[in-house]
Amino acid sequence: MFIRVLYFGSLRETLGRAGDVGTLPEGIRVIDAWHWFNPEKSLPENTLCAINQEYVKADATLCAGDELAFFPPVTGG
Repeated sequence: MFIRVLYFGSLRETLGRAGDVGTLPEGIRVIDAWHWFNPEKSLPENTLCAINQEYVKADATLCAGDELAFFPPVTGG
């Protein structure tokens, strides 16, 4: 199944790219997609995840055509 992945804020800077696109196995979870595209990096603690602009947990299942986004934790001051 084909999905699009977006990285925001410090995640974009750390990874050195704004996103990825690719074909992944059916039924893959958000956390598995992270490791698929970033095999040598752990998902940072408290990272927010969204599928099609709705926040989800890292164990949510992706579907073909989904847009997956990762956001670093937000802090205020």
